[in-house]
Amino acid sequence: MANKGHKPKVVIQKLRLVSVLIGQEMQRVDAIREVSITEKTNYRCRKQYGGVGADQLKELKTASERERASSKGGLRPDPEQAYTDGSRLGNF
Repeated sequence: MANKGHKPKVVIQKLRLVSVLIGQEMQRVDAIREVSITEKTNYRCRKQYGGVGADQLKELKTASERERASSKGGLRPDPEQAYTDGSRLGNF
């Protein structure tokens, strides 16, 4: 059975909600329980997404996608540039 992964957008929303509840003088532990996460999850997500906003999250996502693509050997080559030596022209 796979573990449920928290999506970054949802994590940021929950972190903000915890901050608001703490600002309304609710105890930290009670605020974390109110948004249905554990203290460990809250700590780990704060550490990873601490001051990240929605626009910064998009930049982080695109950067990680680019990094994954480069680690897999780069982007797909352009088919037009791949055969510039004339090898594409065959006997028809």
